[in-house]
Amino acid sequence: MSGIDPTGGVTSATGFRAMGVAAGVKYADRLDVAVVASDRPCAAAGVFTTNQVFAAPVRFDRARLARAPAAQCVAVNTGCANACTGQAGEEAAAAMARAAEEALGLPEGAALVASTGVIGAPLPVGRVTAGIARAARALARGAEADEAAARAIMTTDTRPKHGAVSCEIDGRTVTIGGMCKGAGMIEPKMATMLAFVTTDAAVDPAWLQAALKEAADASFNRVVVDGDESTNDTLLCLANGAAGNRPLCAAHPQAGVFLDALKSLCLALAEAIVMDGEGVSKFVSVRVTGAETPYDAHLAARAIARSPLVKTSWFGRDPNWGRVLCAVGYSGAEVDPARVRISYGGVCAYDRGRVADGAALAEMSRLMGARRFEVGVELGLGEGEASVLTCDLTFDYVKINAEYTT
Repeated sequence: MSGIDPTGGVTSATGFRAMGVAAGVKYADRLDVAVVASDRPCAAAGVFTTNQVFAAPVRFDRARLARAPAAQCVAVNTGCANACTGQAGEEAAAAMARAAEEALGLPEGAALVASTGVIGAPLPVGRVTAGIARAARALARGAEADEAAARAIMTTDTRPKHGAVSCEIDGRTVTIGGMCKGAGMIEPKMATMLAFVTTDAAVDPAWLQAALKEAADASFNRVVVDGDESTNDTLLCLANGAAGNRPLCAAHPQAGVFLDALKSLCLALAEAIVMDGEGVSKFVSVRVTGAETPYDAHLAARAIARSPLVKTSWFGRDPNWGRVLCAVGYSGAEVDPARVRISYGGVCAYDRGRVADGAALAEMSRLMGARRFEVGVELGLGEGEASVLTCDLTFDYVKINAEYTT
């Protein structure tokens, strides 16, 4: 498997084209509608928000994939989430799909849709569908198309997020490309984001769904920015089979090669979301070991990663291990403080009741000044372990979210 190519994207795989255009959904002269399309029908899979309040596009895609795990294009808009918009929102999601199918000459059922932006605002259907038609006419391959499509799905993101990876299956080069958006409302129950993955591999649809879920659990479901879970979380994957390999399934001897490549791309995209979190100044890996079970380890890691008190201490370069231990204590994981060890950047802050001296605390504070560092927690109760990728909480996060709709 090759390394991640950060210049790649959703058109890196053979047979895919994309484009983003400015349709005036919310702002003038801003890319805000994207279309991604394959030149042949694809197996399709999706993973969606677990929030019980979910947007019309999520309902639309779930229903369409339940009827048939296949698609040939995706139409996306930013600037309006089309969430909590009633029957008009359902009709708007269907109109987006219909516009993409008509513009590309595809049969009904070939399009999936996604939206992101402010909750509760009615989708400006005319502008969005006109944008879809223009994007469909301008579809292209290559770096410019990848960049335009990735920019057209951004909200508070400060930069586009895309990449690609290749591997060899049945002696043929298989490519997986992807793009995502996300900066705020990020919680590891399907990270709050939109993400679109394309591949020229031939893949059995049922196995593609299982592989996508496993990749999401190893990547997007392991990131936290602020602990808020959105109404629009969507991860879609289209596989068009242009590479000519034997269809991948659980019995295929190289299924693991493809799965590893898919996981690596999803992890790179997930890390890009955390690094671009709203107001973020630090990227933090929280690693919990020695838990009674892996589930307990994940509970503890998530509690640390979500705690505003912990996250603000990271921003201030304050190795406040007491806040970390407190979060572990209310996480629901089994914990005995007399067995816990806590470290920052590998330097021990708390060791089974003993605390670090001034020199060690100063060294930890220095290490926390880096763009990236790790917080380690050893519970001393078993062999369970888990990691969560997260960030600090800064003044800018408050400013961005205090003014989001105004």
